[in-house]
Amino acid sequence: AQDGASTPLETVAHRAGVGIGTLYRHFPTRQNLLEAVYIDEVEAICRSVEDYAELPPWEALSGWLHRFVGFAATKRALAEQLFAYVDHDSEMFRACGTAITTAGEALLRRAQEAGVVRPDTNFTDVGRMVAGISVIRPSDPEQIERILELALDGLRPRAAG
Repeated sequence: AQDGASTPLETVAHRAGVGIGTLYRHFPTRQNLLEAVYIDEVEAICRSVEDYAELPPWEALSGWLHRFVGFAATKRALAEQLFAYVDHDSEMFRACGTAITTAGEALLRRAQEAGVVRPDTNFTDVGRMVAGISVIRPSDPEQIERILELALDGLRPRAAG
């Protein structure tokens, strides 16, 4: 994460406090290492849904989506490195996408059932919206948060009228 996915494996081993032989025993290729890190990151963002379980539905969804923005930005750089080894539609990417959608869909559905999110959307829409926001490179780091808040306001139910 600090030096990018092209960091020499010797540097990775050194920072992990293991010898290069140990690293290669567990991850024989750079692809194996990148896939393991990618999958670990996906599993972490999916597990993080539990951190929001006790919050009211809107706060749970919006809080997790704020976390998701950071995850998506980090994941994108790693995914770009993986594309040198695997296709976009590989089983690994499909499984990871399904896991993220399942995690996010549960929060979205809960918020919809509570009436705090419009019923005419799904997590594919929301996930793509948030992922799109994550690629913005503003000069003001707080701008991402403001843009995300504006986008999240669009998820609120429309007033009858």
